[in-house]
Amino acid sequence: MSRFNNKNVIITGGSSGIGHAIYKRLLSEGANVVVWDILSLKDHYNSENSLFINVDVTRWDDIEKALEKSIKFLKKLDILICSAGITGPNKKTWEYTEKEWQYVFDVNTNGTFFANKACIPLMIKNGYGRIVNISSIAGKEGNPNAAAYSSSKAAVIGLTKSLGKELSTYPITVNCVTPAAVKTEIFDQMTNDHIKYMLSKIPMGRFGTIDEVSSLVCWLVSSECSFSTGGVFDISGGRATY
Repeated sequence: MSRFNNKNVIITGGSSGIGHAIYKRLLSEGANVVVWDILSLKDHYNSENSLFINVDVTRWDDIEKALEKSIKFLKKLDILICSAGITGPNKKTWEYTEKEWQYVFDVNTNGTFFANKACIPLMIKNGYGRIVNISSIAGKEGNPNAAAYSSSKAAVIGLTKSLGKELSTYPITVNCVTPAAVKTEIFDQMTNDHIKYMLSKIPMGRFGTIDEVSSLVCWLVSSECSFSTGGVFDISGGRATY
């Protein structure tokens, strides 16, 4: 397949997990991809079609510098995928420290906002754009012992809906996906009890795979997806039925 020939992409959090699967899928389909992450990119490192930039998405000045480097490499920007995220601690809401709560929002919500804020003007100028923000089913249902994660991902859904409406008169779509649990390195941040809880909520009785999520995301950022914006796309093994 070559759906993304001559398409230029920025992915936050593209060094691991879902973001990395999307990165590899886009490269295999002809895209030029820049990864923004604080984790090193292990494969396809700074090739003719890919570039890694060390970026802390919680810092606006990092985003601005990374965007400047990215555009020098890509020349123009067609697609933005925001996949950078953390779970935060598994504890009761009243047990969070202020620092723990704030950091989850800094990465999951503010980082997504910063990347969207930086990239949208370029898409408006170019007259084309596809944006996908990675949220979570927790942002719709609210997982116990994960209030910061659930709340921050709910904010990503709200941001996506607002942006979709704001950009609806442009040829730019903004959507988000809300996966149920997908087994990636992010599981290392969770307790075993919380992992078991998430699995118990999935009617299919299994976790999703990164390839299943990347398939959905790559359709959403393709030119084929032209009449969906501000949408929330579940990929949950039957957990979400609404």
